[in-house]
Amino acid sequence: MATVLFKNLLSQLERTRSLEQDFLQRHNMKIIQQQLQVKYSPSPAAMAQVISTCLREERRILSSACMQEQGPLEKALQDSETLERHKNLDHRVGVVRGSVQLMDQAVKYVEDMQDDFDFRYKTLQSRDPSDRNSDLMKKEVTKLQEMLNGLDFKRKEILSKMDVVIKEIDDLVTSRLRPELLDWKRRQQVAAIGGPVLTGLEPLQNWFTLTAQSLFQLKRQLDKLGELVVKVTYESDPIPLQKPQMEERVKCLIYHLIKSSFVVEKQPCMPTHPQKPLIIKTGVQFTTKARLLVKLPEVDYQLKVKATFDKELPPGRISRQFFILTNNSKVMDVEDFSSGCLSVEFRHLQLKEKKYINGTKGSEGLLSVTEELHSLSFEACFTVQGLTIDLEACSLPLVVISNVCQLPGGWASVMWYNLLTDEPRNLAFFGNPPRANWSQLSEVLSWQFSTFAGRGLNKEQLSMLGEKLLGQHGSCGDYQVSWSKFSKENIPGKPFSFWTWLDSILELIKKHLMPVWNENYILGFVSKEMERVLLKDREPGTFLLRFSESHLGGITFTWVERGTAGDVKLNSVEPYTKNRLSALPLADIIRDYKVISDGVVPENPLKFLFPDVPKDEAFGRLYNSQPKKAYPYIPSTLIPISELRPSTQASPPPCQSPEPPVTPGEFSMLNSPEPPMTPGEFSMLNQHLCFDMEGMTPPYSE
Repeated sequence: MATVLFKNLLSQLERTRSLEQDFLQRHNMKIIQQQLQVKYSPSPAAMAQVISTCLREERRILSSACMQEQGPLEKALQDSETLERHKNLDHRVGVVRGSVQLMDQAVKYVEDMQDDFDFRYKTLQSRDPSDRNSDLMKKEVTKLQEMLNGLDFKRKEILSKMDVVIKEIDDLVTSRLRPELLDWKRRQQVAAIGGPVLTGLEPLQNWFTLTAQSLFQLKRQLDKLGELVVKVTYESDPIPLQKPQMEERVKCLIYHLIKSSFVVEKQPCMPTHPQKPLIIKTGVQFTTKARLLVKLPEVDYQLKVKATFDKELPPGRISRQFFILTNNSKVMDVEDFSSGCLSVEFRHLQLKEKKYINGTKGSEGLLSVTEELHSLSFEACFTVQGLTIDLEACSLPLVVISNVCQLPGGWASVMWYNLLTDEPRNLAFFGNPPRANWSQLSEVLSWQFSTFAGRGLNKEQLSMLGEKLLGQHGSCGDYQVSWSKFSKENIPGKPFSFWTWLDSILELIKKHLMPVWNENYILGFVSKEMERVLLKDREPGTFLLRFSESHLGGITFTWVERGTAGDVKLNSVEPYTKNRLSALPLADIIRDYKVISDGVVPENPLKFLFPDVPKDEAFGRLYNSQPKKAYPYIPSTLIPISELRPSTQASPPPCQSPEPPVTPGEFSMLNSPEPPMTPGEFSMLNQHLCFDMEGMTPPYSE
């Protein structure tokens, strides 16, 4: 599909270009078309992924507009001072670059002065020794002494300027570039758990490259000064005294700058779960990408990178160890299209658990499988301008699972780690995991809904979630939540944890409720007590949609009914889970839902979506279209239906599921005066669970 769409895009671009009247626009379109072909023709799915990421970020921005304010994490990342800081950094890098380039002119001037001095000195040496005491010779000697003094002054001046520039670069790297790189890595952590899309690598690469170019240029200038000393030197010559120390400082800056510029651009991720990086399943291929931020034309492009899993593990921390099953070495390539930098992308890495003698793993670790953290490191070594540089970059901590059922627990660990620490390799994190403020955690949970379900949570929904997790402390943004309470302990009275319950809701929305959720029709996390408060004063037939508190991945609706005495009664349907919603969309269930009460003909009790929106006005656009009648058959349908038991009859316990709804066919059978059906007819009824009604829509299943 990506290939087809990509070809269609190129065709549309070609057609638009042919119709364009402006010459420059036509030229630009041609360049764009060529660039798209070069970069994405081999892998059109990559372009589809880029577009998908852009659309997901647009949805996140739109959903964040619905919230009254940004969370603390996003506020920190979208600091209003960031743009000004980047402008200042651009300026400082430019100033340093200009100073170094001016130094080239100063070195050339010193070289010219020295050549002039050397020529006159050798000319004087070639004269007849008998003329040395002549006045002319004395004047020449005096002139040479003045030239030597001037040369000495210029040598000291240029070395002093170089020292200032080296200090400036050192300060630039220490106080500006490294913090910016750390900030980018923190942004990468936040983006990995659903936060704002990661940007800023291109400016970083530009700053790192320009700074490295300045350092290499300084190194060449120092080498040039060394060549000058070979030709002309004298007592107290400043170059032999100062050059070795300055050269060592420049080499040290180059080494550490390039070493720190080797980063993991794309964290390890399984293509089957692109929105849940840093979780790797054994036996499943995963991808990752490393990048060198410094563009070095001098570097040999046959630079081989080796990937190693769990290079350094804390002793006795885990019970499982893994190795990379597939080829773990690859040569870095030059990205011609965008940056021109060196990068390497591993697309087919695969893990396998190590076998142990006699089938034993030794001592079992104290942590669960999804709490064990691992790392993937990348190593390379290359030589540039006489400098041998060892490169090493490490991924963020990974969770390794062996079964898909461990994916929710693994994702909880990834979220908790990247929310609460910026340490790149704290593999013992879950030995004593810190607590999270609810204000931070709620923001990350909202990101999960915007990433996986298309729309984040508003303030009211987050408040409801807070009460679910924290009880009376739910309204306190600074209240701290423990890792155990979030992911390991069961909710009181329930056989599952808070995160297991919330993750099942995310899956339900993603697979079955996306249209209804994005229309903001699902109130969501409402307790039964709050439900009564919201509905008690509403018109009969008003209903709201909320997620079940007793079923994993279930949604129910509750409607208002008034008795003859005017008393308010609330009825809730048995929660619909993924199995039932796979057969009938929720909008169609709401449209066709019927209730049998006291033998009365079935009717739909759902009239108004809370607070007062007519049902068809709210859900009309989401109803399935009515198919045409198929001749010669009478169309049939499956209607979701419930039997409302008399109030005197004991209702089932709240922890148990009520009896399944009576279908229209069963209702017809129970009230029919006809003789009992034959076994064959009864079998057919059980198979179809439907009844024929002329003019109704074709079959739905409950």
